[in-house]
Amino acid sequence: MVVAGALVAALGAWSALALWIDGPRDRVAAGVLAAACVAAIAFLLARVRPPLRALAAALVPAALALVWWLSIPPSNARDWQPDVARTPTAEIRDGVVTLSNVRHFAYRSETDFSVRWETRRIELDKVAGLDLFVSFWGPTLYAHTILSWDIEGEPPLAASIETRKEKGESYSALRGFFRQYEIVYVLADERDVVQLRTGFRGEEVHLYRLTTPPARARALLLSYLEEANELARKPAWYNALTLNCTTAIWHNLHAIAPGVGFDWRLLANGYIDELAYAHGTLDRRLPLAELRARGNVTAQAKRCVGRDDFSSCIREGVPLPPSRAR
Repeated sequence: MVVAGALVAALGAWSALALWIDGPRDRVAAGVLAAACVAAIAFLLARVRPPLRALAAALVPAALALVWWLSIPPSNARDWQPDVARTPTAEIRDGVVTLSNVRHFAYRSETDFSVRWETRRIELDKVAGLDLFVSFWGPTLYAHTILSWDIEGEPPLAASIETRKEKGESYSALRGFFRQYEIVYVLADERDVVQLRTGFRGEEVHLYRLTTPPARARALLLSYLEEANELARKPAWYNALTLNCTTAIWHNLHAIAPGVGFDWRLLANGYIDELAYAHGTLDRRLPLAELRARGNVTAQAKRCVGRDDFSSCIREGVPLPPSRAR
C-alpha cells in the first residue's frame, strides 16, 4: 500500500506539472487544469473505498493526462532562434557524403554573431577516428557532450545534440523533462561549437581522443546522419531524462553495437569519461585523472581563437591512442 500510494502521489505530481508546463499558453488556464487534476486525485483517494480501489481510481486522471501529453505533436515549423533555424541533412552517394546546413557561425559574443551555414563533402574512407568533448557549465554531475569525427585532410566534423529553442525561449532544467523543446542535431565546425562554449559561455571543456576504429567511427557517423535526416522529416521532442545529448549518443552507438548496455553514467553524464575508460574507449595506458587534466582544453581553446588550425591547435598535448597515430 505504501509503495502504491507513493506511486500514485508521484504520478499525480507529474500530471499536474505536465498540465501546467505543457498545457494552455494562458498561465491561469494551465494553473486551473493542474489544480483540477490534483483536486480530482485527492477527492478519489478520500471518498472511494476500499483503499486499493481508491488508488486505482486515482490513477484515472493521471492516465488521462498522460494520454493527452503523449499526443502533443512536435514541429519543425516554429520561429526558431538563429543558431537552430536550420536542420542538417545528408546525401550519401558512392562513398561521398554531402552535408547541408553545417553550422559555422563567427561569434563576437554568445548573442552577437555572423550567421554562416555551409555545405560540406566528406569521403567516408577518410574518416579516421572519433573524439569526445565534455563541456561543464556548472555542477560536474552533468555535462554537455559533443562527438567530433577526425577526417583526413579536412577539419573535424562536430555533432552537438541540443534543444531547438524558439526566439525568446531559454532552457529550463525543469521544462527539459516535458514537451517544451524539440531536439536538433547540430552538425558544425569545431570553431563554432567549441569556441562558443569556452570563449563566451564560460564553460570548462575537456577533449578525449577515442580508441574507436575507423570502421566503427564511419558506421556511427552514418547512424548520426540517418537520425539527422529523420529529424528533418519528422521532428521529435527533447527530454532531459530519456533523449538528450548523451542518451542519443548511446542510442546511435547501440544501433551499430547492440552489445553495449545502458549505464547510469549516461544520465549523470559528467561521468561519461569514466564510462568510456571502463569500456576501453579511452587509452588506458594513462590514468583517467591524467587524461582529464591533459584533455582540459579550455585555456587552449581561448588561445587558439581565430586560428584556421583551431582544431589541431587545441589538440596539442592531448593524448592520442597508439592506434590512431599517423
